[in-house]
Amino acid sequence: MTLAVQLPSFASLALLAAVSAGPLATGAPVPADAAKIKMKNAVDGKPIAIADVRGKSGTLVVFTCNHCPFARAWSSRIAELANGYAKKGVGVILVNSNDPAPHPEDDVAGTKESSKSWGLAVPYAVDDTSAVARAFGATVTPEAFLFDAKGKLAYHGAIDDSKDAAKVQIRYLQDALDAVLAGKTPARAETKSIGCGIKLRS
Repeated sequence: MTLAVQLPSFASLALLAAVSAGPLATGAPVPADAAKIKMKNAVDGKPIAIADVRGKSGTLVVFTCNHCPFARAWSSRIAELANGYAKKGVGVILVNSNDPAPHPEDDVAGTKESSKSWGLAVPYAVDDTSAVARAFGATVTPEAFLFDAKGKLAYHGAIDDSKDAAKVQIRYLQDALDAVLAGKTPARAETKSIGCGIKLRS
């Protein structure tokens, strides 16, 4: 008796791979294609890519947005870390990958307004195809990806352990930044990001 075995199609395999890919693994580099994607920097309107901001001491990419209450709650802390560590040699870029159709404030104008109100001194770019978020496997806002001086992912996850700034006990991202600047491996390489799901563009 011969059993007929139905093998999955190449399309099915590709879909499974895309679904199961997940976020970048610790030690991975910035995805080569994503690093070169030119996005509009809402701060000055000029095109910018992650490769353009790579720092000698490390590179921080934070996916965030303008409408999400979680992103807004962490905005001042993100800005403080971004501005402060940019002065220490870390390349920093914030990325908004949301489709503005359901949330108009996530368009370029809204992103520019947020950059001003948050006091950002670093680029805040609009990923207008969501290709960068897909390449990183980013799923929520805010979500941080910190690469060390060699360009390897050293930390991925939350900014700290509480949406309420007054209740923060562990500063995950700040601790990771300090470790990377010291040439050390962060004590926590990954934490769970909590926030609003990224509204990827179709």
